[in-house]
Amino acid sequence: MLPMTSHAGAQSTPRAEVDFDDATRFFQVLDAAGGRPGADALQRGYLDPGSRALGDFTGMRIGSMERLAQAVAGKPALFDRARACAAALPEIRHRVVDALGKLDVVLPTARHAPVTVLVGRGNTGGVTTPAGVVIGLETLCSADWMQPDVTDRFVHLIAHEFVHVQQQGAAVEVPEPTLLYQTLLEGGAEYVGELISGQVANAHLQAWAVGRECTLEKEFLADSEGTDLSRWLYNGPGDDVRRGDLGYWVGYRIARAYVLRAPDRNRAIAELLDVRPETAMKLFDASGWTPACSQAPGMG
Repeated sequence: MLPMTSHAGAQSTPRAEVDFDDATRFFQVLDAAGGRPGADALQRGYLDPGSRALGDFTGMRIGSMERLAQAVAGKPALFDRARACAAALPEIRHRVVDALGKLDVVLPTARHAPVTVLVGRGNTGGVTTPAGVVIGLETLCSADWMQPDVTDRFVHLIAHEFVHVQQQGAAVEVPEPTLLYQTLLEGGAEYVGELISGQVANAHLQAWAVGRECTLEKEFLADSEGTDLSRWLYNGPGDDVRRGDLGYWVGYRIARAYVLRAPDRNRAIAELLDVRPETAMKLFDASGWTPACSQAPGMG
């Protein structure tokens, strides 16, 4: 792990808030309805008394309690698995609190926000909202392809998403961002997430990419100034021929190169997390990164 110097002095580190009351209440509603809750029951028992994060997430990703009720009825195995997975939440909370406590050493200006674990309708594993980091229990429980160990999977993804809270760029919708810029956002979250939790969220990509580095990185370099993200980001798990979300893997490598090359690594991390569309190319050039098999200079 990269050693970091704390500039926080004697200030106390805010304790991370990890809340899974929404998830607990969802299963209470589910049980009370014999496994088939209607929209009214979900509205009264789950959404109405729920957290601000659940309210935001409903508007963003669930849509409505009618749609959630349909998902529960149509995919019962998904929610059964989520219930079994929920047994790991106390250990997940313990490890997340420990990881997020390290963020103040890596980034003394870190902003702290709640982490809320709730139940959606199977379309979102993790996202940042104005209410903080939100984790979709049922989706992440089923994402075995990310990490085989469910506790590791949650801890490292939550760390990744919590780093996004530190990125101004992650909170701003950029029309047609370049692949390079978006990859630096995700790669920065992977790299700093690893520093605080011990591993990247997408560890499966590191194993799959062994022996493919040259081809992948040359392909990325050719695509990086364009705005088509579809081969590199937000394209699902992929398959053994080509994994999805490979931009996370490339972005991590660029982010790591940038920080390791810097004389002041704490400052470099702050700069990395402050990347904007207009600074992405400058940061890339400063990283010195080139494809693993290439001696050619970088872009720019």
